[in-house]
Amino acid sequence: MGPTEIIAFFRKQFGFKPTHVVQAPGRLELLGNHTDYNQGLVLALAVDKHIYMASSPRTDGKIELHSTAFLKRELFSVTNLQKNPGATWADYVKGVLDQLRKRHVHLRGFNAAIHADIPMGAGMSSSAALEVATALTVRHLIPYSLKPTGLGKRPVADEAGDLPDLTAQEKLDIAKLCQAAENQFVGVQCGLLDQVSSLFGKAFHAIELDCQTNTVEHVPMLGEVAIVVANTGVKHELVGGEYNALRADCESAARKLGAKSLRSVDPKYLAANKSKLTEREYRCAYHVVGEIQRVVFGGRALRQGDFAQFGQFMLQSHESSRDFFKNSTDELDVLVEIARDLEGCYGARLTGGGFGGATINLVHRAHIDSFIEQLTQGYKRRTGRDTAPMRCEVADGAM
Repeated sequence: MGPTEIIAFFRKQFGFKPTHVVQAPGRLELLGNHTDYNQGLVLALAVDKHIYMASSPRTDGKIELHSTAFLKRELFSVTNLQKNPGATWADYVKGVLDQLRKRHVHLRGFNAAIHADIPMGAGMSSSAALEVATALTVRHLIPYSLKPTGLGKRPVADEAGDLPDLTAQEKLDIAKLCQAAENQFVGVQCGLLDQVSSLFGKAFHAIELDCQTNTVEHVPMLGEVAIVVANTGVKHELVGGEYNALRADCESAARKLGAKSLRSVDPKYLAANKSKLTEREYRCAYHVVGEIQRVVFGGRALRQGDFAQFGQFMLQSHESSRDFFKNSTDELDVLVEIARDLEGCYGARLTGGGFGGATINLVHRAHIDSFIEQLTQGYKRRTGRDTAPMRCEVADGAM
């Protein structure tokens, strides 16, 4: 389903055409696992799997949401943004609306239809894409601009009815708003990576995010390579507490080391002060400190077009997640073990929060079909589970 199909779905639900359609891509973390909330560095990609949201205004102060993934609609008032245990998917929309209201955007009612071709629970951050799509939808319906201190000057549409493109600073401010929605309303203490990736995506480029300065650079990914995502079939659910527990261990380690964040800790200092930490804190810190270094070296390899070297950093990253951070699973490990031995595979690792979800594989284009076939067969043979590896292209950001 794309823009044409979401318009048809909207018309079926509401009886008329939408006034606006937006799309926000999912993301894949290429390198930099759990480094974002430690003020580290991350390499990510926006991919050609999206959340589509079609919308139109209404005059009764109510918001009505329909999703192709859920049978029941969600209807609520703009003045009553409460969680509904029967429609937790709508929390991501409500959280963004709540943050906009806190920034004095005067919300009005609207209808919206939502469709995702991002696989749920596969570590591609459908949640952040839904948040970004919501923020951009409201921008079309109730034009606003943000600045770091709050609400900015209202944008004015041109003669064709199009709003001016978002500046880099505005994209960053919307990303922060969406992050706050997930932190405060949904309850996942995520970093900024997912939302930034959805907004700043650029075809044929990786996104290098410095989470200490909140600056973004685009790193070329030019060459005969493609991305393959392989879902374990194990549900990836972060609200349950594992993600928040990892973050707490990292922040506790930084405090005990006298550092503002693990970004400012180097391997030698960590080794010399190991006795100050619990074993769990040390292992978490060891992973994050090493991962930040891998992003630095990985970015250098990409700029040089050295995919073989970059792939080695991916494999090292997964081993660190498996052995130290402990956010891998047996199924993720099997997928990586199979992939690394297949012809044409430069590197493989878990992507996203972990505890299930998917692996990301960097594969030479000439070997994509055989890679997918052999990975599928090998995974079924070793685990009894099915996987349907999916080729992804690097995509532009939300629009």
